[in-house]
Amino acid sequence: MKTELTTPMQMFSLPQVLEIPLYQRAYVWAEEEQWEPLWQDIRRVSELRMSTAPSATHFLGAVVLQEQESGGVSALRSYAIVDGQQRLTTLQLLMDAAGAVMTHLGLEQAAARLENLTHNAAMYGLVGGDRLKVQHHNSDRDAFRSVMTAEPPVDHAELESARIVDAHRFFSAQVAEWLTDDPGTAHQNAEALVAALSHGLQLVAITLQADENSQEIFETLNARGTPLTAADLIKNLVFKRLADEGADVQLAYEQHWRGFENTFWESEVPLGRLSVQHLSLFLTHWLVAQTGEEVSTRTTFGRFKHWLEHECDGPAITVLQEITAAARRYEALIRESRQKVGNISRSALFLYRTEAAGSIAVRPVLIRMLDPRRPIPADQAAQILADVESWLVRRSLLSLPTSDISRTVAAVIAALDDGDPVGSAARVRTFLEEQVRPGTYWPGDAEMRERLAEEPVYRRLRRSRLSMALEAIEDRLRGHDGASKNPTAARVERWTMTIEHLLPQSWKKSWPVDDLAAQLERDAHVHRLGNLTLLHQGLNSSVSDGPWDAKRTALDASDTLLLTRGPRSSATWDEGLIDTRTAEMTEHLIAAWPVPAGHDPEVSKAGETEYVETSVARLVAAGVLAPGTVLTCEVRSVQHRATVTTDGKLEVDGTKYDSPSGAAAAVAHGTRNGWRVWRLPSGDQLRTLKQRPQAAHAEGEA
Repeated sequence: MKTELTTPMQMFSLPQVLEIPLYQRAYVWAEEEQWEPLWQDIRRVSELRMSTAPSATHFLGAVVLQEQESGGVSALRSYAIVDGQQRLTTLQLLMDAAGAVMTHLGLEQAAARLENLTHNAAMYGLVGGDRLKVQHHNSDRDAFRSVMTAEPPVDHAELESARIVDAHRFFSAQVAEWLTDDPGTAHQNAEALVAALSHGLQLVAITLQADENSQEIFETLNARGTPLTAADLIKNLVFKRLADEGADVQLAYEQHWRGFENTFWESEVPLGRLSVQHLSLFLTHWLVAQTGEEVSTRTTFGRFKHWLEHECDGPAITVLQEITAAARRYEALIRESRQKVGNISRSALFLYRTEAAGSIAVRPVLIRMLDPRRPIPADQAAQILADVESWLVRRSLLSLPTSDISRTVAAVIAALDDGDPVGSAARVRTFLEEQVRPGTYWPGDAEMRERLAEEPVYRRLRRSRLSMALEAIEDRLRGHDGASKNPTAARVERWTMTIEHLLPQSWKKSWPVDDLAAQLERDAHVHRLGNLTLLHQGLNSSVSDGPWDAKRTALDASDTLLLTRGPRSSATWDEGLIDTRTAEMTEHLIAAWPVPAGHDPEVSKAGETEYVETSVARLVAAGVLAPGTVLTCEVRSVQHRATVTTDGKLEVDGTKYDSPSGAAAAVAHGTRNGWRVWRLPSGDQLRTLKQRPQAAHAEGEA
């Protein structure tokens, strides 16, 4: 048995065949749990290699290979994949998808380097002409072969329906979006992606001889164990640094880290189908707040290590003190947000509402707001929290996609730090207003009215989300609208009340209608917003499903919520009244989570871009941007300058960069959208030039 740390280049570059035996299970990896995290990891490595860490790596885990006896599928050396076939299959699909996209975009050299890692050269005369380096012999054989041999651009709709094809389609879309987001950086991004896929990933390869017991090795590797958390790894790193710096390690532990050894921080927090230790999750969010960059729970330690070694100026004890202080503020607010009765602070309310809305990924914004080392004026911080909450809650009430929340949150933090703190709220609001993609836009009032008018919210929304929305309406009715200095009552109880249908779900016995059309209309109204209310205590089922007179009497006797005041005053309850109340309640929701005046986003279709695709060189050639123009950007209170050269590049401190994003990454020590970061002498973002007719003309001429 031979064990070695290897890279995809070392594993796949030689002519060989890696076989997945017939008895291996079919491909089961999926988007949410595996494809998306893997792509984010690889994208992160690619971006780090373009900016501050040219040798950045990411560990993928272990694979077990076993040498095959001679006489296999070809004359090439052959190995059976004993363990790790899911990640190796996925890696091959990603490489092939990226290569196909690059070929379609005219980046043939980059694509060819990836093809060398997925396909053997034709000269080896393989049996049946199968050149694939990874070959399936189970039920996935045909699907894998068809998608890996398809000519670019790959038409996935023409291939058989299979999870393997879905994976290839997913990675194709992600790579295409990343490479085309900024045409000026397409070549640079492609080269970085190839480098990351070839050299930036690490695997532990365990290679067995043909006569070794592979099953025993497999069982040992997959035995139960308790892996180290991100918090464990960060703790070890920080305390090692403390020791190296001569600090009193024991004292530091007692004063700072011991406070994390309790049930609050050691508990598990659900993230989709997975769960993460609370302390590890906090450290992830804290790191996002520090960097203004997206950090996944899978990459927390690696990103923290890079930040500590390359971006942090102070000693380890200062870092530990800052983490501890932020954690204490965070814990206090989390505990406050869980209070069920009485008024709570606006920050705690932000935590409660966003968690109920289904996302804790916005917490880095609050962590950043509370950082005393980088103060934000109180009025600015309040506006930022209100806008972020409105953006998230509106999207959650309309059941819009959540996959881009973390990325958007990181961009929000980068935007608020990109200039004078006094203007931070305006920058964040502008950023959110300008989002036009389906996964990131800020829904306007018109869409809220249109969607909620007929939406069966009781069926579409989680109970926590719906209860929170109804509580917000009740709070407004009590005077908690931001305008009243003296609300008429405390905020309504949270987490405690039940949702009641005024027109019962089982309406046919006590609320009959005659014809089919009326029945269908009644069914369509049962779960609408206007038919719902909150109750301190659920009604008896016989009363709940009974006629309106009895139900109305019971509501009068048992409920004091202003939310039910209107229905309780009505002698009847029908579809027309439900529609009227739906409209009224929608207006309360719109007011509770407002958008800027006139905000009505035009959402782009998938794959569309907001601005004309161009480059600095084309803007210079078209006379839109003059050589010698000095652009500026501010990163963490430090102003940087870039000069436009005659050949359409940006020169920073004597170094020329091909694109605005490349120049921005150099000064920010991390990935930035240079079209947004760099500002013209007028103060406008550089990207505004991409909207001008001259820019479009230059693009056409080019």
